Amino acid sequence: QVQLVESGGGSVQAGGSLRLSCVASGHTSNNYCMGWFRRPPGKEREGVARLNIASGSTFYADSVKGRFTISRDNAKNTLYLQMNSLKPEDTAMYYCAAREGGCYSGSSWYKYWGQGTQVTVSS
Repeated sequence: QVQLVESGGGSVQAGGSLRLSCVASGHTSNNYCMGWFRRPPGKEREGVARLNIASGSTFYADSVKGRFTISRDNAKNTLYLQMNSLKPEDTAMYYCAAREGGCYSGSSWYKYWGQGTQVTVSS
């Protein structure tokens, strides 16, 4: 079974940066889409960015374009989310997710989820 473990969350001041990591294990192919989602307190989960592992194609939510970068190190089976110019509205629990096959925007398409890592951005 695919397992995902996130790390790298923490508390930062507005304008600061964090890099989230997601280590994947148990996968049997490279035909996966991996993505980052977040759930702000009291709000629904929303997609942040996604990456097709095989092709390298990326997608970003409008709210994070120009500030966040999704990338992967296939040799390390690790997905990253570099977050720069953080804003208080970025405060959320961030989740790594994966599905076999191509990328889709909706969270319901993703079968595998990490435990989440908290990001808190203060003014």
